[in-house]
Amino acid sequence: MLKAPKRKQPKNNSSSSSSSTKSSKRAKTINTEPYPDHPRPTPDECRAVRDTLLALHGFPKEFIKYRNRRLNKNPNNSLKSEALDVEEENDAGNSEEESVLDGLVSTILSQNTTDVNSQRAFASLKSAFPTWEDVLAAESNHIEDAIRCGGLAPTKASCIKSILNCLLEKRGKLCLEYLRELSVGEIKSELSQFKGIGPKTVACVLMFHLQQDDFPVDTHVFQIAKSVGWIPAVADLKRAYLHLNGHIPNDLKFDLNCLLFTHGKVCRQCSRKGDYKSKKESNDECCPLLTKKHSLIQNDII
Repeated sequence: MLKAPKRKQPKNNSSSSSSSTKSSKRAKTINTEPYPDHPRPTPDECRAVRDTLLALHGFPKEFIKYRNRRLNKNPNNSLKSEALDVEEENDAGNSEEESVLDGLVSTILSQNTTDVNSQRAFASLKSAFPTWEDVLAAESNHIEDAIRCGGLAPTKASCIKSILNCLLEKRGKLCLEYLRELSVGEIKSELSQFKGIGPKTVACVLMFHLQQDDFPVDTHVFQIAKSVGWIPAVADLKRAYLHLNGHIPNDLKFDLNCLLFTHGKVCRQCSRKGDYKSKKESNDECCPLLTKKHSLIQNDII
C-alpha cells in the first residue's frame, strides 16, 4: 500500500520573526537608559552649573550667533526669557546663514585641532573652491592643500569627498537642507550613513546648525561630567552621550554644552591641562564645580 506523501510543512516566519525581535531588542537597547541607577544630573543641578559657569565666564562669544539663530527659529523658546549675560552679535557682515552642508564640513574640519586652525581651514577651502561642486570635482591632493592648516588633511579630505559623492548619488544634488524638515531621529539616521561621521559630529550638526535640542559630548564635557559625578567613572563616550541627553533638560542643553566646553578648555582641574582663567579670577584656583563651597555633590540640590 502506497503511503500518502508527506505534506510539506508551511514555512514559518520564525527567521523573519526572530529578525524582527532582534531589531526590536536592538532599538530598545539603543534607546534604553545606559545607567538607570545613576540619577544625576538633575534638572536643578544642570541649571545651577549653567548659572555658575555663566557667572564665571560670561556666555562664550563664539557661540552667540548660534544661540541667536535658535531664538530666531523658535521665538517662544524659553531661552528668550532667560536673563543671560549674552552680548548681541551684529550679523550684518554675515547675513547669509551658512548651509547645513557648510556646517557639517566645518564640524569635520574642527576635529582634533584648535578652533582657530579649523576656521582657517574652512575659510581656505571655501576660498579655493567657491562651490561644493568645485570641491567634488577637485583632486584630493588639492583639497588636502587647502585644509592642511587644520591638521589630518588626507583623512578629512577623503571624508569630505566621500560625503559629497554619496550625497550626489543619493539626492542628485549637493545639499543637506532637507534635514531641516526631519525629526532628530531621522536626521541621526541620515547623517550616520555617511562614512566617517560619528555620533559627536552628528550631535554638533544637530545643535549648532539645525537648532535641535541635542547635547554633544566631547572630551571636555566628558571629563567634567565624570569629575562632578554626572556619569559613572566607568562610563564611555557613547553611553555618556545617551545618559546626559536623557537627563539634561532640552531648554538647558545648548547653553550648558557651550559653557562646559569653554570651561573645559581653560580649567586646569577639569581638563588637566592648560591654565585656569576666567573673567572673574581670584586667588583661589580651585574649580568652582569641584570646591567644597560650590560643589553640587555636597549641595542640597542632590
